[in-house]
Amino acid sequence: MEFCEYKKLKYILNKPKAFDSSKAYPTILILHGAGARGNDLNQLSCHPYFAITDTHTDFPFVSVAPQCNADTWFDIFEQLQDFSSFVRGLDFVNNNRLYVMGASMGGYATWQIAMSHPEWFAAIVPICGGGMYWNAGRLKDVPVWAFHGAKDTCVFPEESKKMVNAVNNCGGSAKLTIYPENNHDSWSDTFKNIDVFNWLLLQKNTELADNVKCCQGRQFG
Repeated sequence: MEFCEYKKLKYILNKPKAFDSSKAYPTILILHGAGARGNDLNQLSCHPYFAITDTHTDFPFVSVAPQCNADTWFDIFEQLQDFSSFVRGLDFVNNNRLYVMGASMGGYATWQIAMSHPEWFAAIVPICGGGMYWNAGRLKDVPVWAFHGAKDTCVFPEESKKMVNAVNNCGGSAKLTIYPENNHDSWSDTFKNIDVFNWLLLQKNTELADNVKCCQGRQFG
């Protein structure tokens, strides 16, 4: 785990155990929720995403997690867009296998960054989030797998339902998993689910040419 900074935006970079700098890897942009806001990456390093995915054997992804230094991601959305563009330019990032995943406040940002730049992402995993469903047609070519807790009273599951339905009504491919007994924490079960990450590995942005010496990311677990 590396602590880094780009234009005053701090971020964590986590690489596969057998990382080879000459290859380009499938990469997940991780957008945290409200609890990890601030300027202390030690706080973000304790995020459940890292704690859980570090237990997965041969986890093949590069993970990039910026830390929101404002009240919400939307307050620094231009900065988030610039950061996402920066991530796309990293030599070890396989641009046709770039994904975005986020929960709660980060779930909203996941929907929004993908709707703003659908050409950047091969697939998205928004967790207990929501968004401007009237704009969801922009995601008709971006595979979506959303997650929500049925008993969530912080962000009602209807928010995910509206987004997923809107994508599909526009001819897209979105699916939603509802955890019947979960409250707001629907991210832990999602991060534990190897099927989610293997699904991501199957998604590829066919509009982009393959990077040289790609690490395609084989199924694992």
